[in-house]
Amino acid sequence: MDANAVNKTEITKTKRKPRRESNRSLWAFLGPYYLMFTIFIIVPVVVAIGLSMTNFNAIQWPSFIGFANYVNLLTQDATFMRYVLPNTLFFALVVGPGGYILAFLMAWMLAQVPHKTRTILALALYSPSMTAGVAMNVLWRVIFSGDEAGYLNSILLRIGMITEPIQFLQSPEYLMLIMILVTLWGSMGVGFLAMLSGILNINPEMYEAAYIDGLKNRFQEIIYVTIPSMRPQMLFGAVMAIVATFQAGAIGVELSGANPTPQYAGQLMVNHIEDFGLIRFEMGYAAAVSVILLIVVYGFSKVVNKLFMDRD
Repeated sequence: MDANAVNKTEITKTKRKPRRESNRSLWAFLGPYYLMFTIFIIVPVVVAIGLSMTNFNAIQWPSFIGFANYVNLLTQDATFMRYVLPNTLFFALVVGPGGYILAFLMAWMLAQVPHKTRTILALALYSPSMTAGVAMNVLWRVIFSGDEAGYLNSILLRIGMITEPIQFLQSPEYLMLIMILVTLWGSMGVGFLAMLSGILNINPEMYEAAYIDGLKNRFQEIIYVTIPSMRPQMLFGAVMAIVATFQAGAIGVELSGANPTPQYAGQLMVNHIEDFGLIRFEMGYAAAVSVILLIVVYGFSKVVNKLFMDRD
């Protein structure tokens, strides 16, 4: 073997060593993430899909029935098609975009105030998302209590708008509206913080250049500079809003104190899953509903991703 061939062999060996070391470092950092993602995301999804094709009562061994649960859900479950699915879509289409727009507006307004004031206000807006479960039982149920001691009933009785207390939390006419109000109240979560961070990290020189190029007002500033400059944060906030909206099924049960909710007025897909899975112990059917919910959330996420994906 000549000297040139030996030198080439040594050079290739020295090149491979750093690559192997970098690959090992890469897997050392990514390995725990992939492991946790597999255990807590992939495995539960696969198990749910498998259970959705069985008849399982949590006691006896599951028996395979194919797509019978899905057929029953879409063709024979009148409650799902008449109440649960329309309620879920209405709730998601109001709370999702509403909470998302509200979070962006609050983040944009906070970005205009001094640092110390911004910190206090951001904490005040973010805290309901952390304490929503406790506050729901303590605060909102007191406000909408169906007796004269309820704050809203007490005010309406004093000013003469009503002559007897209204059962707000047991009335199909008001329950969904109250659920939307409470969810919007607690919608300033991590998506709101991500938007605030994105707005604060925009280079001020971009605004100056935009006004030099003909920008005229703050609305155009938001449309042409702020939103395009924080597209990743907007995408993250949108995805978090979708997930939080479809997971908010416990609100109707917590407020009304019953599952199903009164006359199914506040019954969402999450409540339907809990009803069949934890009350009736029809685990296979509940798994089928959860798979449908997963598909709906995934579909909305793909739409949002196309809206905010980088087109450059």
